Amino acid sequence: MTKQEEIQNLKQEKNAVILAHYYTRPEIQEIADYIGDSYFLSKKATILPHRTIVFCGVSFMGESAKLLNPSKIVLMPDAEADCPMAHMVDQSALKKVRQQYEDLAVVCYINSTAEIKSWSDISVTSANAISIVRNLPNKNILFIPDKNLARYTAENVPEKSILFLEGFCPIHENMRAEEIQKLRAQHPAAKILVHPECNYAVLNVADYIGSTSGILSYAEKSSDIEFIIGTESGVRYALQQARPDATFYFPETEPVCAGMKQIALDNVIEVLKTGKNEVLLEDNSINRAARRTLERMLEAVEK
Repeated sequence: MTKQEEIQNLKQEKNAVILAHYYTRPEIQEIADYIGDSYFLSKKATILPHRTIVFCGVSFMGESAKLLNPSKIVLMPDAEADCPMAHMVDQSALKKVRQQYEDLAVVCYINSTAEIKSWSDISVTSANAISIVRNLPNKNILFIPDKNLARYTAENVPEKSILFLEGFCPIHENMRAEEIQKLRAQHPAAKILVHPECNYAVLNVADYIGSTSGILSYAEKSSDIEFIIGTESGVRYALQQARPDATFYFPETEPVCAGMKQIALDNVIEVLKTGKNEVLLEDNSINRAARRTLERMLEAVEK
């Protein structure tokens, strides 16, 4: 029996469903029931009937799934898989901004811990940040933790005063515009598609800026056959599935999220067999507040 066959058998036995982020390894995406970005997976988790969710992603994703599904079992294939940006908020700095502005909404990127979400008013993803911020009644917005997504949102919602702290995704922040431009010189017909977590210099050379799902949608609908991709390289699998006729180029310094790549088929088999690495969150004020930010996000998108 192959590992893939074993996983299929265990899923049926445990009444489990496997969710995987686009940044995981190809073999993980191959065995997943649903593949997506943070928004798609957070929403999907709320409507699935399965008793057990195996979340192939980093820790904040498992937390979010558990917050939205407190009665379900959420298992993380690798308990050590984490996102550095998810921790990049200083509570004292946040409190200082709250004291300075009366009409302030704290908008928290979903890529953050449950505790950081609890300090906030609403969560967003890169796919919905602009629309949610635009529709908030508040004039002043503190956007945490990603400064790059905050700047991009500010450019698209100029009627708001958007403040930010200094959090960032190391993978996107460290991407170099020079490497993107080198690829453009080699492939002048290629469209440049980048994620808004990228630094300003990279965003400035892009033909399209959008979430991971947005990048996929653009490539799928486009008549172009060459694309330069400015986001984590795990998305290559989904891009090739969507557009087998197209060629996708990534920067020379390949953008790789180590946390996402920790997850392997053996990890999935182990947690399905043993129930190991279950996400356990107490029913306390912090987690209830964090849950509300996610629920408000889903409500805002559905309006």
